[in-house]
Amino acid sequence: MASKNEGTLTYENSRLADYTYDNSIDRGAIDIPFALLTLVLLTVGVVMVLSASFARAYYDPTNETGGNATYYFVRQALFAMCGVGVMFVCSRFPMGFYRHISRIVMLVSIALLVLVLVPGIGEKVNGSRRWINLGFTTFQPSEVAKIGIIMYFSFLICTLKEKVTDLREGLLRFIVTLGIVCALLVLEPHMSGIIIILAIGLVMLFLGGLPMRWFVIGGLSGASLLGIGYALFPYVRERFFAWLNPFADMSGDGYQIVQSLYSIGSGGLLGLGLGNSRQKYLYLPEEHNDFIFSVVCEELGFIGAMLILTLFALLIIRGYWLSMHARDRYSALVGAGITTHLAMQVILNVAVCTNSIPCTGISLPLFSYGGTALLLQMAELGIILSLSRDVTEKR
Repeated sequence: MASKNEGTLTYENSRLADYTYDNSIDRGAIDIPFALLTLVLLTVGVVMVLSASFARAYYDPTNETGGNATYYFVRQALFAMCGVGVMFVCSRFPMGFYRHISRIVMLVSIALLVLVLVPGIGEKVNGSRRWINLGFTTFQPSEVAKIGIIMYFSFLICTLKEKVTDLREGLLRFIVTLGIVCALLVLEPHMSGIIIILAIGLVMLFLGGLPMRWFVIGGLSGASLLGIGYALFPYVRERFFAWLNPFADMSGDGYQIVQSLYSIGSGGLLGLGLGNSRQKYLYLPEEHNDFIFSVVCEELGFIGAMLILTLFALLIIRGYWLSMHARDRYSALVGAGITTHLAMQVILNVAVCTNSIPCTGISLPLFSYGGTALLLQMAELGIILSLSRDVTEKR
């Protein structure tokens, strides 16, 4: 695979060389372990949405749910079934198709980020304008931007090849794209989205072979942006202080974290039992969304929570394995990018629930309530299943 005189893979003789897609080549079946792990996690996630949400749905003071205790569960179950269909449909398209639409997806995501800032189109919630109201549900454009960055950066890396490391001819394109997306997210504002998208961008550039000195510069720039965010946005400072000492203001900024810690602690080793959480009775905010992992810990205990995290770990490991055995460089980059995105969201969500990092609005993939986000997650996993059809080296 690699040249004997060089320590790195070359584009000409590498299994990850750019591949000319030929639709006449028969594609194999999807990877069964990856698909089964996805379906198991999705099923458990929908069940946990029912358990975590029925109290808030029944006692909803805004009357959005009409007192229907299964309101959130029914909607999530419908989106989950549609998501399974989306995943298998996406697995049918060859990776050449995704390469051809990479620029379109990136442009559409930027257009949506602009559109969400328009009053009357973007819906403002808690001081942030991050959602577009579609009538039957809300839609967060930043979710499209994440997959857009993965696909477009993979396309650029394969197109530019060795020029990726050249500042004027290659690297500047990546910097400008990240700059535009992050600037639009600052206007919403959406700090957690900025962090995830910057991390995805850096991972893609690392996989593309960017020298380490650029990551040092990027790290210093990222730290500067966090400092600016801390200085400009009061809610960033409030969350930082609440993270350091949540019990100093238990009824204010530290309320979410304190209730999450109570929920995790009361679960113990074996948990209180499915459906028996006490904190979900309007004590724990966002119990069916950002803090659903806290309810998992309370009801299923430490052992149940670790089993779920083990399933996530197996899914992530399998995603990387498939990416390493992809037929071409673009497929490998997209697969690794999507898997890294999944891993980051799981790690950051668990870290927020356990107060390991400041509180941010990061959902738990396949578990947190949200229809359009779930559909996009299933589409991403469907793309990995698509590249798995071209993997010829099976275990």
